[in-house]
Amino acid sequence: MEAAAVIVFILIFVLVIYVALAIKIVQQHEQGLTERFGRYRKTLDPGFHMIVPFIDKVQKIDMREQVVDVPPQEVITKDNVVVTVDAVVYYQATDPVKLAYNISNFIVAATKLAQTNLRNVVGDMELDAALTSRETINTELRVILDEATDVWGTRVVRVEIQRIDPPADVTDAMHRQMKAERDRRAIVTEAEGEKRSAILKAEGVKQSRILDAEGQAEAIKTVADAQKYEKLTVAEGEGQAIERVFMAIHNGDPTPDLIAIRYLEALETVADGQATKIFLPMETTSILGSIAAMGEVFADSQKTPEGGQSV
Repeated sequence: MEAAAVIVFILIFVLVIYVALAIKIVQQHEQGLTERFGRYRKTLDPGFHMIVPFIDKVQKIDMREQVVDVPPQEVITKDNVVVTVDAVVYYQATDPVKLAYNISNFIVAATKLAQTNLRNVVGDMELDAALTSRETINTELRVILDEATDVWGTRVVRVEIQRIDPPADVTDAMHRQMKAERDRRAIVTEAEGEKRSAILKAEGVKQSRILDAEGQAEAIKTVADAQKYEKLTVAEGEGQAIERVFMAIHNGDPTPDLIAIRYLEALETVADGQATKIFLPMETTSILGSIAAMGEVFADSQKTPEGGQSV
């Protein structure tokens, strides 16, 4: 009985070991390659699977995106400048069968391939182009590596240039050049600012003078209009006064003697000035005649004897 129990225990233990070896769990990010007697049999998708222990063998392939760090290396550019280039390659498995059987060590192969093609791409560029064309280098390397690694069942997702370091003396010269360029830009910017400031000031002075001239012209025009209005008003008033005087004289029917007296009063006022000559109008002839007649009358009155009566 004890021997039978031992045998049963051994059988159960072997069965448990067999089942444990037969059960294979493939993770979500993996693909399983089943080999029977060393020959590829089938690919296992993620999940639970049973195999034949000691006969079948499962090799798991990680299908996630992987990173290959390309070690820094010295590259000679087209203009014979030695630069140190460091890059990173991102790849992803697309065919686990090719990745497992077409390449023995994909990481080493991808690293060497990236280094070789990096030297070729950067070596065809001048230093300035290499420093400013990282995106171009990344794109060219990605295309070259993707084509080369297609037979290995992988896809190169992207390539990133981490750094491109020129020699110390070249770096120093570049720094001086950049400083000189910044100084030049600062001087140009300052000159442009002063020029713009001068232009704005000149435009301000011009606008001020224009506004001042327009204001003076408007003032002169206003004063002229006022003077014109004043003269027109005065002339209109004088005309009305003359017209009224004329109408009054006409309506009063003055005698020649009264007119002569008024002329004499006017002549007295005119002769009171500094003028040495007085011009009389032609109409004064008749008035002077009246004045002469009046003079004769006064003369006759003076010749009359005392006590006599003048007629």
